[in-house]
Amino acid sequence: QVQLQESGPGLVKPSQTLSLTCSISGASITTNYYYWNWIRQPPGKGLEWIGYITASGSTYYSPSLESRTSISKDASKNQFTLQLTSVTPEDTAVYYCARVPVESLSALVVGQKTGSWGQGTQVTVSS
Repeated sequence: QVQLQESGPGLVKPSQTLSLTCSISGASITTNYYYWNWIRQPPGKGLEWIGYITASGSTYYSPSLESRTSISKDASKNQFTLQLTSVTPEDTAVYYCARVPVESLSALVVGQKTGSWGQGTQVTVSS
């Protein structure tokens, strides 16, 4: 059974870069058929899809965040990472990583909690 675990700093200062890592167990990030995603949920709001990376390393990002987002992977560590630059307090949220089968990506993008998810990690942007 796949398990995902987010890690990273819980507090980031405005204008800095938010960096999070998702560690995977029970499955390989090099397996085709799945997208490896980052999603966030700001306080009092719904789920917001950020982007994904595939087994081959292809990436796709939400248009609203694309200019500030980078997702990469390290197959040797079975991890993938999120970097979000120039953060503001509006980037405060619980951040999740998730493995989603290809056919379920459209549901995830519109805010449905599908696939296998980590427990989430709170990130606060504040000086």
